[in-house]
Amino acid sequence: MSCYELEALRLGLMNVLGTEDSHARDHAENELEGHLEGPIEALAGADSLAAIERHLDAALVDLEATVAETDAHDPEYDYLRGRLVAVRDAERSVRRLRVQGEDVLDGLGEAHDVLHETFPVEDDA
Repeated sequence: MSCYELEALRLGLMNVLGTEDSHARDHAENELEGHLEGPIEALAGADSLAAIERHLDAALVDLEATVAETDAHDPEYDYLRGRLVAVRDAERSVRRLRVQGEDVLDGLGEAHDVLHETFPVEDDA
């Protein structure tokens, strides 16, 4: 069994962050072999945090449906529930990453404004 959502998320984040770790990428791709379809495929190929959030949410919906359809006495049931918890936690981590990135952008905008207030530039027009 594998945590397809987490491996796909790792690949998507490597895309967004520009990570060049070929070992980590190869490992994730090997884990996903034969499972790159639907939201998992889209998540693995995501190229923005917005796309990651969207595809991770879709993968989470699919995983929730799988858990709901699995009999509680099935040997895989507890693993699936644990996987669900891990993916929900990953979803919160991605949200924090996006919010922190937006805070950095806001801070840069404020620094830019302060710089122009401190050192006004005359228009030559």
